[in-house]
This record gives sequence, structure tokens and C-alpha cells, in this order.
Amino acid sequence: MKFAAVDIGSNAVRLQVTQVHYFRGQHSFKKLEYLRFPLRLGNDVFLNREISEENQYTFKELMKAFRILINLYGVDDYMACATSAMREARNGKKLVTEVREEVGLVINIIDGNKEAELIKKSLGSHIDRKTYLHIDVGGGSTELNVFKKGEKVAAKSFKIGSVRTLGKDVPLGVLRQMKEFILSQLSEEKTVFGIGTGGNINKVFDLSRPQKRDNYLSIEKMREILRLLENYQKEEKINLLQLNEDRADVIVPATKIYLAAFDTARVQRIKVPELGLKDGMLLHLFERNLRK
Repeated sequence: MKFAAVDIGSNAVRLQVTQVHYFRGQHSFKKLEYLRFPLRLGNDVFLNREISEENQYTFKELMKAFRILINLYGVDDYMACATSAMREARNGKKLVTEVREEVGLVINIIDGNKEAELIKKSLGSHIDRKTYLHIDVGGGSTELNVFKKGEKVAAKSFKIGSVRTLGKDVPLGVLRQMKEFILSQLSEEKTVFGIGTGGNINKVFDLSRPQKRDNYLSIEKMREILRLLENYQKEEKINLLQLNEDRADVIVPATKIYLAAFDTARVQRIKVPELGLKDGMLLHLFERNLRK
């Protein structure tokens, strides 16, 4: 079986095509294609509440390209999800309708709870009996999941993200709400472990240059990387640290959001499984088709 996931975020749009091998009750995923296009829809929406005509055109052209790739790979099923920028845009639903009619690609505008649910699905075996605070910082929203004894006990989405806070201070009101939620769930826990997903924490993890690829990052190392990033200008991040241009200006505000949340829960060690929304979508597609 071949599946495709289209993740339409506030900072970038991604397509992943994956082949699933299923034999005797066991399955494995093999990535066939991955494409990330730096279309920052959040720039329009978080300032003007609408997607500009220029970005509407670019978005439609990108969806045409994705539709062609999906067809060429002979995908059996696909899922396309748009998150905070599209759901907050006054013309978001209209654009999605036009793409369905003109391109033949069906896009689901999902709320923060559905986004958190799909991201949680991708974590799979990374959740054990310990207490975890999982954080996914996107361009326009931050999703939190709390796990205890292997079960999700609480989840909430907050309107705080790397693109939304670009060029301005983190909104104290939303930050306070996020901290209150964390304390309400974890203040009595002696030890809380962290799980971080999203492109920015993946890049922080890469910059930490771990000697062993054990997917763990200490909170001290995360602070060290933040200080490094804050001391570099955008061009230095691009040329010296090899960051993509659209990553170079959002990684600092994103890292500050992660640290604010992890510090509130007194997390000292963070697991970075390098998974996210698209991985949850692919697993959802596999489960959906397995039931057929």
C-alpha cells in the first residue's frame, strides 16, 4: 500500500509519500518521497486575517504539483490537513473549495484538538509508563499532550507559535494560560519527562550534535543552543549553521516556547523522536485502510 500525507502549516507545506509493507500482522513504513515547500501562509493570516492573492496562486500551483506526484506514485489513499493559518484565514474555506474543484485535492481544515490527536498517534512506542509532557510548536499554534502510565490524560491547543510571535514578544496572556494548564496537570508529579516534536526542535537536536543518536536532548543543551542562535544574525544562521532561510528566523521564538513549557513542568530530559503531524496522518491512513 502507498499513502500520501499533505501537511499545510503556517510556515511551510509538506508532502510525504510512504509505502507500507504489511506481512503476518507486522508493518513497516518506507519513505518514497518527501517535499517541503517554504510557503509561509501565517505571514498573511496573523497580520491581515486573509491569505494574499499571490500566496493563493502559489498555494494552488503547489497543490497541482502535489496532486501530480500523488498520481505518479499510484497512491492508494491520501490525507491533506491544514492547520492554524488556514483555519483562521477569512478566505481559507473558499481557497480549500477552489482547490477541490480546480485540482481535485480534498483538504481538511482541522482544529487544534484534531491536530494534537494526530501528532499523538505518531508517537506510538515512544510513550511508556512514565509521566510525559509532549509539546509540538508549530507556526501558529502549540499543542500539548500529557501522558501518565501510558495513557493520554489531557490535551490542549494554544494560539502561540513561531510565525505568530515573529518580530514580537511572546504573548504573556497565552503563555500564562499554557503554564496554568501544565501546572494543573503536573504540579504534583515528582518527575516529568519531555517529548518534543516539530521542525524547530528537530533542528535544535541536530545542532546539539549528539554523540549517540538516542533521540534525547537535555534541557541544559537546549538552553546552550538557544544562546548560540541568539548570538547569530539571520545570515549567519543560514551560512554557518546551514539553516533554511524560513527556519532561521523562527527557530529562536519556537525554542523559547518549548523552554517555557518544559521549565514549567520541571523537565530535565527531552525525547526528540523526529516525528510530527504527517507521520500521524500516515498511520491514520494505514489503520483506515486496514479496516477495509
